[in-house]
Amino acid sequence: MLFAQTTPPCAAQQIEVRGAVLLRRAVASPWVVYLESGRVILGVMDGDSMEHQLGVVQSPCWLEATSAVLNLPHAVDAVADTEVSLRRMPLPEFRESLEAMPVTVHNVLHDVAVAHRQQTELAVSRLAKNAEARCAEWLLRHAQTSDKGTLAVLLQQRKRSIAAQLGIAPETFSRVLRHLRERSLISGSGRILNLLDPSGLRLLAGV
Repeated sequence: MLFAQTTPPCAAQQIEVRGAVLLRRAVASPWVVYLESGRVILGVMDGDSMEHQLGVVQSPCWLEATSAVLNLPHAVDAVADTEVSLRRMPLPEFRESLEAMPVTVHNVLHDVAVAHRQQTELAVSRLAKNAEARCAEWLLRHAQTSDKGTLAVLLQQRKRSIAAQLGIAPETFSRVLRHLRERSLISGSGRILNLLDPSGLRLLAGV
């Protein structure tokens, strides 16, 4: 519906062949892609091939529009699984159309986009990263600045629940935390974990 109401005439139809890379993970596109026909694979690429497949989307639909709603780089790679017909809408015009929505609708859309982005990032993390990288990324995402000006994570859930979110066993989660302490990346053994070396954690997480 948004496409039919807001797409400018200059958004010409384009045809891409099977295997064409339509989106690149961690890259901010200057446009938003609307898929008119065809099928697209979403996942994580290694070089020019799709190493980990996350899912498949079928036209008609917006292609990974969550990133455009939140003004973030793409969370996944996208490759045409068939010949596809698409239109590219300039990102500024897309975001202007969002701002024109009623406030309540816009807020709901934003909240849904945030939840979808978090789930996508978690799924990508499980596909492409080992246990240590997943834990480091989780710690960075949940870190808050303490009264002392340092970063810390308050464990508000049981470690078993956190491990389930990361797709690892509770024993693995505990072992990874121990290894991170031994490497002086974090400290603390109770409900508060201090991030001693955020740069080291970012390197480990690949972010």
